[in-house]
Amino acid sequence: MAHRVDHEQRRREIATAVWRIAAERGLDSVSMREVAAEAGVSLRLVQYYFETKHNLLVLSLRYLHERGEQRTQARIAAQVDQSVRGVVRTLLTELLPLDAERELSLRVHRAYFSRTHSDPALAKVFLQAETPIEDLLTSLLRRTVLPPGVQPRQEANLLVAGFTGLGLDVLHGRFTPGEVLATLDYHLGRLFQA
Repeated sequence: MAHRVDHEQRRREIATAVWRIAAERGLDSVSMREVAAEAGVSLRLVQYYFETKHNLLVLSLRYLHERGEQRTQARIAAQVDQSVRGVVRTLLTELLPLDAERELSLRVHRAYFSRTHSDPALAKVFLQAETPIEDLLTSLLRRTVLPPGVQPRQEANLLVAGFTGLGLDVLHGRFTPGEVLATLDYHLGRLFQA
């Protein structure tokens, strides 16, 4: 009986190899040959599934986003505090390197962001117009009473940018995870006074 191959699973395994290389050495180190070696598969298999390096990078990024969304949804579903504040806190902690998976994700995003300065085709994909995290936060903030003058969209933009930046500071050892979480709780305390 022939062994049936799960092609989608194989693509995701190869994408995971891209993430490991990007997180450790940056996207400039990602080549189809390096990815094949990291994934433990043949170069021909990588070429079969992705055809070009650009496709490999784009699909690997999409898989990373999907995995992050699934992880966030699972954390929200499992949490006891389903208040708007609790959900906002969970969304923002996903931007922080609080465990190995989130650290890998942030390192990979940093590698992609760095590459967008020299790769316009990748920049077009990575820096797309959609802002799903900001949109979700805006929607959540509109469901609650905020302090006077707080604009939900602007606040969502600041929260995502601020905690992404603080996550990078944790990666570089500038702040500890505990310090950043204390900053998050301090800000949420001010935001959700009512």
